[in-house]
Amino acid sequence: MAAQRVAEDVARGTKQTARVRVAVRLRPYMHMQDQKGEGACVRRLDTKTLEIINWRNATETLQYQFDVFHGEETTQQEVFLSSVKPILPHLLKGQNASVFAYGPTGAGKTHTMLGSQEQPGVIPRAVRGVFNLVKAKEREHEGWDYSIGMSYLEIYNEKVLDLLSPSAQDLPIRENKDRNILIPGLTHTPLSSFSNFHSHFIPASLNRTTASTKLNQRSSRSHAILLIKVVRTQRNPPHRQQTGKLYLVDLAGSEDNRRTGNEGIRLKESGAINLSLFTLSKVVDSLNAGGGGRVPYRDSKLTRLLQDSLGGSSHSVMITNIAPEYTYYFETFTALNFAAKSKQIVNKPFIRETVTVPSVQVKRSREEQEAGRSGEPQKKKLKDVKKTGQEDPTPPAQLHSPTDPSVLNRLMALEKLLMGTPAKERLNMHREIQELKEKQREFESKAKVLKVTGNGATRNSSDNGSSGDSPLFRTYLPPLHRKQSAAAKPKKQQAVVSPLQVPNEHDPANFKVSQLQPLQQCPVVKRPTVCLMKKQKNLEQSEVQEGKENVKDTGWESHLDKSVLDQSRHKILQVLNSGSLKDLKGLQQIGDKKAKLILGWREIQGSFTQLEDLTNIEGITAKRLSSFIKANILSMMGT
Repeated sequence: MAAQRVAEDVARGTKQTARVRVAVRLRPYMHMQDQKGEGACVRRLDTKTLEIINWRNATETLQYQFDVFHGEETTQQEVFLSSVKPILPHLLKGQNASVFAYGPTGAGKTHTMLGSQEQPGVIPRAVRGVFNLVKAKEREHEGWDYSIGMSYLEIYNEKVLDLLSPSAQDLPIRENKDRNILIPGLTHTPLSSFSNFHSHFIPASLNRTTASTKLNQRSSRSHAILLIKVVRTQRNPPHRQQTGKLYLVDLAGSEDNRRTGNEGIRLKESGAINLSLFTLSKVVDSLNAGGGGRVPYRDSKLTRLLQDSLGGSSHSVMITNIAPEYTYYFETFTALNFAAKSKQIVNKPFIRETVTVPSVQVKRSREEQEAGRSGEPQKKKLKDVKKTGQEDPTPPAQLHSPTDPSVLNRLMALEKLLMGTPAKERLNMHREIQELKEKQREFESKAKVLKVTGNGATRNSSDNGSSGDSPLFRTYLPPLHRKQSAAAKPKKQQAVVSPLQVPNEHDPANFKVSQLQPLQQCPVVKRPTVCLMKKQKNLEQSEVQEGKENVKDTGWESHLDKSVLDQSRHKILQVLNSGSLKDLKGLQQIGDKKAKLILGWREIQGSFTQLEDLTNIEGITAKRLSSFIKANILSMMGT
């Protein structure tokens, strides 16, 4: 069985986009939170617009417009019907949806998501709504089977913890090849009814980390995420399977530790919460900036899990909870700005569907089986055949069979599979059948042509006694020649050199030979090699350069008066014996290191009697000494 992922909106043929819907809920005014009696800082204008006092100028107000605004009198039922219920049908189509509550601590996020027994919140109402939708679909008898499951986790101090099976193990977050976020090891519990869900969810909610602060008696110290997974499978072939996920997120609120009075563990928890919410705001800013830049999803566990909800493939709803009191003014102002930026994010939902297609076993030809046993890829063999066909223009001696068994077997298997396939999915199979039939026709036509040319060639060869005119038997090899045997090979004539004989002058038989002039010894001239010539040339050049240098080095003293030379040498010797570190560094070719060495030698050995004593200093050779004397004398004369 092979699985195949279906692209976005195959049936519609268009790419669907969905903007993040933002709803703002205002908590009822609480007098105990307003100790100064300043009243409310937020006011409702209509069902979508609100205004807040400008903190820079109290006489002005700032207005915000969202998809829906829930005032103080809005009930839990109204929040669910207007904001959450419209996105639930997408689950049964194989798409994802997410609802998350955002806002400062003490603004009513947990009350909005969980609610109470008398006023249930978004989570129980959404789960009940999913079960109602599934029951309605099952009554329509559309040929689909439905299954529902749940997973529940919390992010506490940047650790992913399982609430259905509580333990201290930090679960990893992974991403599969289809860019879906997975959590290996997370408990997935199948659900049969809403009461079954209630029996698992209530005990798991008690495992969530909560604590008391100055602003909230039961403050959430972690982010809680409930995952509802709906899978529907088609009963008849091709057994399509669609998977939809619903993320219900209750975020922990941002906290001002100066007001909450957090210390110790509470302070550490608050730091982790604020850091993850700050990363969430960076993700929103990056998505709004556009340009294809990096979105910092991986900087936090929270944003990693919300990757599908913000800028991903989910239908998302954000419920921003705010408080009306002046003591919450800056937290409310920040939450409204965040909600306004989140409203601009655009998601791209698609249907997550897999189609199981039975794999057809096609009988392979003998050549393909041998290729499979040898381990050589079939494509590589085909390339080799093409290359040899290009190099050797002669056709093969063995004619092709009029039918290819692999093509015929594949054709028959596709026709059998076509009989039990719905009409909508026959288009691709029809195309493949047509291609196979065309290949079969090509094989048959080639076989006929080769057969005709082969018969004509044999007929011509029998009539003419020669096959040179037939293109089927034409060869481009040179004619064969019989090789000569070793006995028939002619012997090579070898030169015979006789020894030189000196004729005897007294022998009359050798009189004519004696008249010959004696051989004159020719002088042997040895030509020098190229390397020897180069070495000799380099040696001559070096000698010339040394001579020039010697002339140059000794020539400058001959042009000066002896008294001037002695006077200059005396001045240099005087600086060496009585000069300070600065004076020594003023001499030519004397740096800081050599000046210190001269001072040290002078303290130990005493004064220099002559300039040649400088060779006792480390690093001053005779060659450097002569260069030093020349440079300083010429410098003194120039000044």
